[in-house]
Amino acid sequence: MNDQLIARMDELEMRLAFQDDTIQALNDVVSRQESQLERLQRALELLARRQADLAASMPGETEDDQPPPHY
Repeated sequence: MNDQLIARMDELEMRLAFQDDTIQALNDVVSRQESQLERLQRALELLARRQADLAASMPGETEDDQPPPHY
């Protein structure tokens, strides 16, 4: 009986150690993805500002530039 209990405890300790490693690995991935997401959000905001600036600097459409009404 005592040997079975020790074997079960050893198994549980191994599982716990494996789960701790897995949780740490997942945490590392989530942290990297969070950093990457923040960089991508900043880049998107910069691109949106640049596009808005470019659109504002372009001359507006004139009547000659607009497609005919049947388009």
